[in-house]
Amino acid sequence: MVEARWVCWSLAVLVLLVLPAPAGAARAAAVQPSPAQLVDPVVLGRVDALVEQAIARGEVPGAVLLVGRGDVVLHRKAYGQRSVSPTAEPMTLDTIFDMASITKIVATTTSVMILVEEGRLRLSDRVASHIPEFGRYGKESITIQQLLTHTSGLRSGIDRSFPWLGYEKAIELVTEEVLATTPGERFVYSDAGFLLLAEIVARVSGRPLDRFARERVLQPLGMNDSTFNPPESLRPRIAPTQLCTPYGWPCEGPDATMLRGVVHDPTARRMHGIAGSAGLFSTADDLARYCRMIINGGALGSTRILSPLGVIRMTSPATPPGVGGVRGLGWDIDTSFSVNRGELLPLGSFGHTGWTGTSLWIDPNTGTYIILLTNRVHPDGTGDAGPLRARVATVVAAALRDLPADATLRRASWSSAHVAPSGVAPPRADAAAGRTLNGIDVLRASDFAPLAGKRVGLVTSRAARARTGESSVDLLVASPAVNVVALFSPEHGFEGLLEGEVISTTDAATRLPVHSLYGATRRPTAGMLAGIDTLVIDLPDVGVRFYTYATTMAYVMEAAAQHGIPVVVLDRANPVNGVAIEGPALDPGELGFTGYHSMPIRHGLTLGELAGLFNGVKSMGVDLTVVALQHWTRETWFDDTGLTWVNPSPNMRNLVAASLYPGVGAIEMSNLSVGRGTDTPFQVVGAPWVDGPRLAAALNERAIPGLRVYPVSFTPRASAFAGEACEGVFIVVTAREQLRPVRLGLELAAALHRLHPADFALDGVATLFGADVVQRIRRGEDTAAIAASWNGAEDQWRLQRAPFLLYR
Repeated sequence: MVEARWVCWSLAVLVLLVLPAPAGAARAAAVQPSPAQLVDPVVLGRVDALVEQAIARGEVPGAVLLVGRGDVVLHRKAYGQRSVSPTAEPMTLDTIFDMASITKIVATTTSVMILVEEGRLRLSDRVASHIPEFGRYGKESITIQQLLTHTSGLRSGIDRSFPWLGYEKAIELVTEEVLATTPGERFVYSDAGFLLLAEIVARVSGRPLDRFARERVLQPLGMNDSTFNPPESLRPRIAPTQLCTPYGWPCEGPDATMLRGVVHDPTARRMHGIAGSAGLFSTADDLARYCRMIINGGALGSTRILSPLGVIRMTSPATPPGVGGVRGLGWDIDTSFSVNRGELLPLGSFGHTGWTGTSLWIDPNTGTYIILLTNRVHPDGTGDAGPLRARVATVVAAALRDLPADATLRRASWSSAHVAPSGVAPPRADAAAGRTLNGIDVLRASDFAPLAGKRVGLVTSRAARARTGESSVDLLVASPAVNVVALFSPEHGFEGLLEGEVISTTDAATRLPVHSLYGATRRPTAGMLAGIDTLVIDLPDVGVRFYTYATTMAYVMEAAAQHGIPVVVLDRANPVNGVAIEGPALDPGELGFTGYHSMPIRHGLTLGELAGLFNGVKSMGVDLTVVALQHWTRETWFDDTGLTWVNPSPNMRNLVAASLYPGVGAIEMSNLSVGRGTDTPFQVVGAPWVDGPRLAAALNERAIPGLRVYPVSFTPRASAFAGEACEGVFIVVTAREQLRPVRLGLELAAALHRLHPADFALDGVATLFGADVVQRIRRGEDTAAIAASWNGAEDQWRLQRAPFLLYR
């Protein structure tokens, strides 16, 4: 079916490419159809009102719209203002726009395809074969096609948290990237991949991307107003974008100036305007020439840029089936970014958008192209061209007449069995089968052979269960091969039900001593370790720096190293996946029981991986064995494992709570209830002094990805404000793949400080979040800038953890 889908689409394009006139095969080649033959002018005329209404709503300051069909222009008009600040200027048809990510297709992808057609590149080439220094940290297998389809496993961009400058530095940074996902398994829109593609063009051709694109694409097509780093002479025609600092992001600061002729994209700006992801400036008329070249099979008049088959290959589905979106090579076909296709244009069409408000969409079946250029980020970055793009594309499609017969090749040629819904990642093969085995299951399958004849001290709680439901302690004690002589309990005790300090006791079921590591001591003493020749650790973790089970494990490892006792860690799945990394790292002086090692709040490791990292980075010298999980991959969430949820601690009652805990838990050392003692811990936040409706409105206004909140009243039965009526918010997770829970915690702290400065104990946030975050909130810094500042620590953590990853 995948092959059939591709063949149907290819035939549709090929039929179009051999037609002398895109609007009808029966029409003679020498006769140029009139616009009235190709479109209903009354219907098409509705686009004027749509654009003017978007301007009136403040969505865009102005726009240029150009609609064509083949070589016939159907609509070409300028609307509104090119500039509103510092002076007002009317929009003109020859306005030059910052293309942003349209650079990816017009300059970068087209340049790559030219080199492919010349036999100097292959789509299957490994990136490391052209950029050898890239082939580290598991990136050696990434291909050029995976870069073009955004399935390389690289994250969205490179680190901008420190003041680097220059093209060479950007390439150095991207070669040092560590994978965020497994190559070929997920669509993650990535500027970083297109930086690499630009460098490949430069190394293979011997010319930087801007020069190669100018000589091989822009000049041959007569795109005379299209360029990187436009000269000063063009400045009066360039649409300004945003008031911004020279290299900063977000755009703020005392030295901010209005960007005009300087690329808006912060990475491209630091690269002095030349990047494979952004940097091109162009006009609607120039883009029309490019679109006509694509529609005409790679040629415009007598000038040929690409071959007909090259165009088909570039604009056909190129992503593996079910990766969560359909992309061509560089081109968007059907993803969450495809809003500019509108409601009627068929799935065989393709296009791209740019962050600054630019977009184009091409339907090869009808030979139609829609170019809508706005500078929606002018003057303050708050505009939104998305709704307008969709409405305009729908009206244009509704206006088309005299369609060719092959235009009926529509959605039917796309098998839904092979295309996941837009923006939805498919389940992993192992995850979908629900076959995950924790370390205890793997150990059990070996009849506990690694522990045969050992006198075992077991660090665990009854929340640590096998896949079949038995607790690890019961399985180990029942095994004739294992001699368990002592138990050690973490915070919340051996049963996992307690709050506060825990005393040492005796387990009623096994009659074994239970030494508390959350009471009089948090480290095993020599007396506790007497008679033990192997320590086994099996603790359920939730992937958060301040969840104390990781520190308990580390303290046990330190004691084991001191006494020469081997350690066996039975690994368990990180319930909130092993990909996501988020949050600030702690300064050395802030380390302690709720932060053993300086790492982001959401660390993305399993407990077994953390054990390996602690042992290596801290030079513990522990004789360490990790019994690894089976059938678990980094992208797997708990509900994909097939395992039964058992509360690892009294208030960690489900996966939703675990998903929110990295942010909500991070602020609970202040004077707040985070829902402990309610039925929904970590889903509600409040206090008697909180104005719930105001807090909800403030948070929803921030449009925090992946969640919404609403006002709520609740009375905790325990913990902070037990028995007191509280006002606050209830948090609803709407898209967990987009969720940034640490950002939520930051937004909560900032909003509470802003709304209730006299009541909210902001200093308490420093305990788990770090003092720097508190200081920056108190200074009134924008939360987006604070969150962006974590990128450096997150990147450093990716590099530090890379040698210790046990799972792909």
